[in-house]
Amino acid sequence: MDGRGQEGYAVRPFDVTHRLVLGIAIPMTLGFLTTPLLGLTDTAVVGHLGQPEALAGLAIGAILFDLIYGSLSFLRTSTTGLVAQAYGRGDQREQQAIFWRALLSALGLGIVMLALSPLILAFAPELMTSDPKVADVTRQYFGIRVLTSPATFANFAILGFVLGRGQGVLGLALQIILNGTNIALAILLGLVLGYGVAGVAWATAIAEVTAVVIGLTIISRQFSADHRPRRVDILDTAKLKQLFHMNADILIRSLTLNASFALLTRVGSSFGAVTLAANAVLMNIFMLSAFFLDGLAGAAEQLAGRAVGAQYRPSFDRAHRLTGLWSFAMAGAVGLFFLAFGEPIIHLLTTSHEVRQEAATYLAWAAMTGLTGALAFQMDGVFIGATWSREMRDMMLASFVGYCASLAVLVPLFGNHGLWLSLNLFLLMRGFFLAAMVPRKARQSFVSAH
Repeated sequence: MDGRGQEGYAVRPFDVTHRLVLGIAIPMTLGFLTTPLLGLTDTAVVGHLGQPEALAGLAIGAILFDLIYGSLSFLRTSTTGLVAQAYGRGDQREQQAIFWRALLSALGLGIVMLALSPLILAFAPELMTSDPKVADVTRQYFGIRVLTSPATFANFAILGFVLGRGQGVLGLALQIILNGTNIALAILLGLVLGYGVAGVAWATAIAEVTAVVIGLTIISRQFSADHRPRRVDILDTAKLKQLFHMNADILIRSLTLNASFALLTRVGSSFGAVTLAANAVLMNIFMLSAFFLDGLAGAAEQLAGRAVGAQYRPSFDRAHRLTGLWSFAMAGAVGLFFLAFGEPIIHLLTTSHEVRQEAATYLAWAAMTGLTGALAFQMDGVFIGATWSREMRDMMLASFVGYCASLAVLVPLFGNHGLWLSLNLFLLMRGFFLAAMVPRKARQSFVSAH
């Protein structure tokens, strides 16, 4: 939309309440929390094989997959924002058209990934490990999972559509189906039937296809035949161009975010193996905080997008306030939890006495990331929902420049404390830079309020 507003559409008021915000956020949070359970299950299944190479190969394969496919998850977020706006306008035909455009994009991305997979499998494992046995396991795992790439991306489109309509409970159900099926099959194929890493990979592939079939069945039953879009509606050049630009902006934003974490690991490695390991343990605390904040960011996506589509500024402002309030409340609670119980969690994650001591030294910085990142997560949701993707991309790039500058100044002065301080400053910059733009962007988008 690029802030041009929704001229030609009637204002459609709706109330934003605490119940509405939490009704979207809580199921989404629970759905997102099933993802780390899957990772723990896969690790436990392969860990029981007693083969270090298998566990290392699984870890590298999962990282490689998450790095590539996580960067391409823009399809989920862009679909959420566009569907939320069509939902706010009450435009049922366009909601269906957006879904089919997203599904076509998913299939296209899947085909591209299949075409690139021989190149990835030829070079990527050796870039991540020098052990040929580990590299072979990585190839086996990735080679199986990549076969269902179209289904993986289609699940992004399905979840984006569901969340765009504010159907948090359905989104939770689909995540439980996906990850629950995956967990059950990983135990059956990987451990009970003894297929090991290949069994874990096939479990994920089968679960992705199962989730697509169930998701498509549920969604198609929600579609009204009276509002079925024509082929020309689905292939509308302007709408496809809008989707492409949004996806490109969000991709750049995601790649920049991944680069910031890679830079943190690279700088941390200069302090030695113990500090590097401690930082890796503490990043789990940051990631767990992110899972709790992602649900509220999803609520901000849906409600901000719906308000822009409805052209009703009071709902936008109230969604902005309430999602912000609950984001900071959640971040504060999570931060206090990790301050109180962080050391026992560290002890669960590592048996090394040195790493435990080192991680405890920097625990407060990691516990703080929820609070310093709360505004950034919420603003990401608001900007995705309002489809202000270009500005979100630009502010991420500006924040990354500030992050690099802080690393250059603070790390030489304060060592690893400076590294963690820089990460917290990066999160703060992301949030404040975006928040500063909201009043101007809202004035541009809510033309009917003038």
